[in-house]
Amino acid sequence: MKTVFITYDQAHHDGVVEALSSSLCRGYTLLTEVAGRGSVSGEPHLGSHAWPAMNEAVLTICDDNKVEPLLTRLKKLDADNPMLGLRAFVWNVEQSI
Repeated sequence: MKTVFITYDQAHHDGVVEALSSSLCRGYTLLTEVAGRGSVSGEPHLGSHAWPAMNEAVLTICDDNKVEPLLTRLKKLDADNPMLGLRAFVWNVEQSI
């Protein structure tokens, strides 16, 4: 099993949820109003007067074979809207209950 951590501009919310659903990653935890700044480009998302935009983040745990389809969908979503910002990170799940 893998953990996929996705951070994105709030405007991507519906697209991210659709990517999860289409990839059969049913369970996830949504973190709303996440502040941050991308490491490559784009403006900070800090919820402040100067930088009013905000991000969201999702954590999902899914079977290994579902990760690539999910990442493919997310990569397309990001490519279609490059100014919004979207990143995904994957790591192994050692144990769960």
